[in-house]
Amino acid sequence: NNMQIISSLLNLQSAHVQEEESKEILKDSQSRVKSMAMIHEKLYTSHDLSHINFKQYTEKLVSDIFYTYKVQIGTIEPVLKVEDIEFNMETAIPLGLIINELVTNSLKFAFPDTDKGSITVKLETEGEEHNLIVADDGIGLPEGFEFDKTDSLGLQLVNNLVAQIDGNITIDKSQGTKYSINFKELGYTERF
Repeated sequence: NNMQIISSLLNLQSAHVQEEESKEILKDSQSRVKSMAMIHEKLYTSHDLSHINFKQYTEKLVSDIFYTYKVQIGTIEPVLKVEDIEFNMETAIPLGLIINELVTNSLKFAFPDTDKGSITVKLETEGEEHNLIVADDGIGLPEGFEFDKTDSLGLQLVNNLVAQIDGNITIDKSQGTKYSINFKELGYTERF
């Protein structure tokens, strides 16, 4: 699909960039585009064009992120505890981007002095309420860090996406970093 073409173009462009910061920006952008492309791929292969299996999507997304950041087997471990649930596109795309940003941040910043640890992605449902948790057992956030006042593009994006799904986010910094996002599935908008 078109997003996969954009992802490939970003990959080609990064091969011609020398500065590490620019390469990282292109890699992050490519990862964001890939997370959206995977949702469209799932929809195209689904029996229902309005919903995707979020467990399968999350497993593939996290696996791809770990591959993109060249995480060696036996080092940082992904721990996935996602209920077998389907979401519509209005909910799945923002959630996929949130997971992409938070897992990527953990891989980039949570384990600077070690290559051992874990990143957990958990989705629990109770009635119409959903709770997405993305947590790591890394070094944690800096003292005085204010999530809603950050100048990090990725975390600003997370804040905007949480607002887009009418959710709320809390952060626990007691052991590594744990983001908890509570939300309800957004209503599906009919497309013509």
